[in-house]
Amino acid sequence: MAEKTFTADQPPLRLRSGSKRDPRTQFAGLPYRTVKKGGEKVVEVLLVTSRYSQRWILPKGWPMDGMTPAEAAAQEVWEEAGARGDVHDICLGLYTYDKWMSEAETLPIIVAVFPIRVRELAEDYPEVGQRRRKWMSLKKAANKVEERDLKQLIRSFSLERLR
Repeated sequence: MAEKTFTADQPPLRLRSGSKRDPRTQFAGLPYRTVKKGGEKVVEVLLVTSRYSQRWILPKGWPMDGMTPAEAAAQEVWEEAGARGDVHDICLGLYTYDKWMSEAETLPIIVAVFPIRVRELAEDYPEVGQRRRKWMSLKKAANKVEERDLKQLIRSFSLERLR
């Protein structure tokens, strides 16, 4: 089955406070770059580690008032990975995971992923001492993340999808 990509003319979000039972959504950035390897252009993605478990993940976070989903994803890429670049207002896809809140509580989260072409990688950024970051091939990055749908999303990423 072919994977579908959708675009939206998304205005900034206006958030209301909700209850614990409301669905939870986060926005992730897929920071990428192209490099020459063996005379060929290759796409690499920048993964970061989670703060507590040190698992490899995409930078992601909660919706932000006054920002579009893609802008919020770009803000998370800056805060967690120290990367800035061109944000594509194209949702590459969705994946789910269970966010650990406490010993007794996890929340099911749906994450929308937005590509960000990295143009600058800072040495100093908000979460520099809390996470590691690493450029990886698509194949290696897909093997490092745990979520099945995120693995597939990374494996299938191509620059042609952005046109």
